[in-house]
Amino acid sequence: MTTPETPPQNPTPPPTPAGDGFPAADPSSEGPPRPPGPGGGGFGGPRPGGPPRDRDRDRGGRPGGRRYFPRRKVCFFCANKDTVIDYKAAEGLRRYISERGRIEPRRKTGTCAKHQRTLSNQIKRARQVGLLPFTTDRSRNPVPVTRDR
Repeated sequence: MTTPETPPQNPTPPPTPAGDGFPAADPSSEGPPRPPGPGGGGFGGPRPGGPPRDRDRDRGGRPGGRRYFPRRKVCFFCANKDTVIDYKAAEGLRRYISERGRIEPRRKTGTCAKHQRTLSNQIKRARQVGLLPFTTDRSRNPVPVTRDR
Protein backbone atom coordinates (compact mmCIF):
# COMPACT_ATOMS: atom_id res chain seq x y z
CA MET A 1 0.00 0.00 0.00
CA THR A 2 1.31 3.43 -0.88
CA THR A 3 1.01 6.55 1.24
CA PRO A 4 0.02 9.79 -0.40
CA GLU A 5 2.87 12.29 -0.68
CA THR A 6 2.56 15.51 1.28
CA PRO A 7 3.71 18.75 -0.29
CA PRO A 8 6.94 20.20 1.15
CA GLN A 9 6.44 22.51 4.13
CA ASN A 10 8.92 25.20 3.02
CA PRO A 11 8.99 25.77 -0.72
CA THR A 12 12.41 26.73 -2.01
CA PRO A 13 12.79 30.40 -2.95
CA PRO A 14 13.43 31.25 -6.57
CA PRO A 15 17.10 31.14 -7.54
CA THR A 16 19.06 34.37 -7.38
CA PRO A 17 21.02 35.38 -10.46
CA ALA A 18 24.80 35.43 -10.00
CA GLY A 19 24.45 35.05 -6.22
CA ASP A 20 24.06 38.78 -5.57
CA GLY A 21 21.78 38.20 -2.57
CA PHE A 22 18.64 39.68 -4.13
CA PRO A 23 15.71 37.51 -5.26
CA ALA A 24 15.16 37.18 -8.96
CA ALA A 25 12.60 39.54 -10.41
CA ASP A 26 9.46 38.14 -11.98
CA PRO A 27 10.10 38.29 -15.74
CA SER A 28 6.44 39.07 -16.42
CA SER A 29 6.58 42.24 -14.28
CA GLU A 30 9.65 43.63 -16.02
CA GLY A 31 9.29 46.42 -18.52
CA PRO A 32 11.25 46.71 -21.71
CA PRO A 33 14.88 45.56 -21.46
CA ARG A 34 17.14 48.28 -20.12
CA PRO A 35 20.43 49.16 -21.76
CA PRO A 36 23.50 48.43 -19.65
CA GLY A 37 24.87 51.22 -17.48
CA PRO A 38 28.06 53.21 -18.08
CA GLY A 39 30.86 50.94 -19.10
CA GLY A 40 28.59 48.53 -20.91
CA GLY A 41 28.46 45.84 -18.25
CA GLY A 42 25.90 47.03 -15.74
CA PHE A 43 26.71 46.65 -12.06
CA GLY A 44 30.26 45.42 -11.63
CA GLY A 45 30.91 45.43 -15.38
CA PRO A 46 33.94 46.69 -17.25
CA ARG A 47 35.09 50.22 -16.63
CA PRO A 48 35.01 52.79 -19.44
CA GLY A 49 38.44 54.30 -18.74
CA GLY A 50 40.71 51.33 -19.15
CA PRO A 51 41.40 47.79 -18.04
CA PRO A 52 39.35 46.29 -15.23
CA ARG A 53 40.55 47.13 -11.76
CA ASP A 54 41.71 44.65 -9.18
CA ARG A 55 39.35 45.02 -6.24
CA ASP A 56 41.87 43.98 -3.60
CA ARG A 57 44.35 46.55 -4.88
CA ASP A 58 41.67 49.27 -4.72
CA ARG A 59 41.19 48.56 -1.03
CA GLY A 60 44.81 49.09 -0.16
CA GLY A 61 45.89 45.55 -0.95
CA ARG A 62 44.03 44.01 1.96
CA PRO A 63 41.84 41.01 1.22
CA GLY A 64 38.33 41.17 2.57
CA GLY A 65 38.03 44.92 2.10
CA ARG A 66 39.38 45.95 5.50
CA ARG A 67 40.63 49.50 5.49
CA TYR A 68 43.88 50.56 7.12
CA PHE A 69 43.57 52.88 10.09
CA PRO A 70 46.81 54.07 11.64
CA ARG A 71 47.27 53.36 15.30
CA ARG A 72 45.98 56.16 17.49
CA LYS A 73 48.78 58.15 19.06
CA VAL A 74 48.62 58.65 22.79
CA CYS A 75 49.45 61.96 24.39
CA PHE A 76 52.85 61.67 26.05
CA PHE A 77 51.87 64.06 28.85
CA CYS A 78 48.58 62.28 29.60
CA ALA A 79 50.38 58.93 29.76
CA ASN A 80 53.11 60.33 32.05
CA LYS A 81 51.21 62.39 34.60
CA ASP A 82 54.35 63.41 36.48
CA THR A 83 55.89 65.13 33.43
CA VAL A 84 55.50 68.91 33.55
CA ILE A 85 55.73 71.08 30.44
CA ASP A 86 58.20 73.83 31.29
CA TYR A 87 59.93 76.36 29.05
CA LYS A 88 63.23 75.84 30.90
CA ALA A 89 63.41 72.21 29.69
CA ALA A 90 64.38 73.18 26.13
CA GLU A 91 65.65 69.72 25.19
CA GLY A 92 62.26 68.20 25.97
CA LEU A 93 60.51 70.84 23.86
CA ARG A 94 62.78 70.29 20.84
CA ARG A 95 61.01 67.07 19.88
CA TYR A 96 57.83 69.10 19.28
CA ILE A 97 59.57 71.51 16.88
CA SER A 98 60.22 70.71 13.21
CA GLU A 99 63.60 71.03 11.51
CA ARG A 100 62.61 74.48 10.29
CA GLY A 101 61.65 75.62 13.79
CA ARG A 102 57.87 75.33 13.50
CA ILE A 103 55.67 73.87 16.19
CA GLU A 104 54.54 70.40 15.13
CA PRO A 105 50.76 69.89 14.83
CA ARG A 106 48.73 67.59 17.06
CA ARG A 107 48.05 65.09 14.28
CA LYS A 108 51.78 64.49 13.97
CA THR A 109 52.86 64.45 17.61
CA GLY A 110 49.75 62.87 19.11
CA THR A 111 49.38 65.32 21.99
CA CYS A 112 45.90 66.12 23.24
CA ALA A 113 44.37 69.58 22.79
CA LYS A 114 44.94 70.62 26.39
CA HIS A 115 48.65 69.76 26.38
CA GLN A 116 49.16 71.12 22.85
CA ARG A 117 48.01 74.55 24.05
CA THR A 118 50.38 74.56 27.02
CA LEU A 119 53.15 73.11 24.88
CA SER A 120 52.86 75.86 22.28
CA ASN A 121 52.81 78.55 24.98
CA GLN A 122 55.94 77.11 26.62
CA ILE A 123 57.73 76.85 23.25
CA LYS A 124 56.90 80.49 22.52
CA ARG A 125 58.12 81.48 25.98
CA ALA A 126 61.38 79.54 25.46
CA ARG A 127 61.85 81.35 22.16
CA GLN A 128 61.44 84.75 23.82
CA VAL A 129 63.98 83.89 26.49
CA GLY A 130 66.39 82.56 23.88
CA LEU A 131 66.42 78.87 24.75
CA LEU A 132 64.85 77.80 21.46
CA PRO A 133 65.40 79.28 17.98
CA PHE A 134 62.64 80.97 16.04
CA THR A 135 64.09 79.50 12.83
CA THR A 136 67.01 77.30 11.92
CA ASP A 137 70.21 78.44 10.24
CA ARG A 138 69.30 76.49 7.10
CA SER A 139 66.29 78.68 6.38
CA ARG A 140 68.41 81.82 6.46
CA ASN A 141 70.57 82.92 3.56
CA PRO A 142 73.95 81.18 4.15
CA VAL A 143 75.87 83.54 1.85
CA PRO A 144 76.53 86.92 3.46
CA VAL A 145 75.41 89.86 1.39
CA THR A 146 78.24 92.29 0.63
CA ARG A 147 77.51 95.86 -0.31
CA ASP A 148 79.79 97.89 -2.46
CA ARG A 149 80.46 101.37 -1.16
